[in-house]
Amino acid sequence: MHGYEFFIDPSRCIGCESCVNACAECETHRGEPMIHLDFLDRRETTATVPAVCMHCDDPTCAQVCPADAIKKTEDGIVQSSLKPRCIACSNCVLACPFGIPKVMVRQEQMMKCDMCYDRTSEGKRPMCATVCPSQALAYVPAAVIARDRRETPTNVFVFGGQTVTTKVFMMAPAGTRAVSVDVVDYMWEQEA
Repeated sequence: MHGYEFFIDPSRCIGCESCVNACAECETHRGEPMIHLDFLDRRETTATVPAVCMHCDDPTCAQVCPADAIKKTEDGIVQSSLKPRCIACSNCVLACPFGIPKVMVRQEQMMKCDMCYDRTSEGKRPMCATVCPSQALAYVPAAVIARDRRETPTNVFVFGGQTVTTKVFMMAPAGTRAVSVDVVDYMWEQEA
């Protein structure tokens, strides 16, 4: 869908796992969900956030793949590994700053969210975004987000000294320029 963007709003996630179940039903995923829910601070809260591939502009998963099995499409989608090439070494798993790729043992292959490329390349929404009851996952034009949400979408993430720009946007408190991520929690960098 030309002009549509993928948005994640952690504040709207209710932990229902509809996205996980819908993802597993997708024909190309062989019954495996390519999305999962992360618990932000399991000891203190029940808050969850859907974890999908962020489709980095310069994907470290592809950079560290010794078999050159991970490709990025012209429209910015970072694909799961190519089965004939993937050696299931887990380099991509270790390199991803977002912790998204998983080596599927049965398939002996790295698989991850590809934003339902089989659907989005034909003008349909990703499975997870079609079933999310709270719109924590949304695949809509940016103008809809600007009109309907008070939060600010950002696709800039800072991991220590590394800045990562992505195709997927995270909704953050109004005025946020970048999301600073550390192992313990998320911090929002506000505009001055």
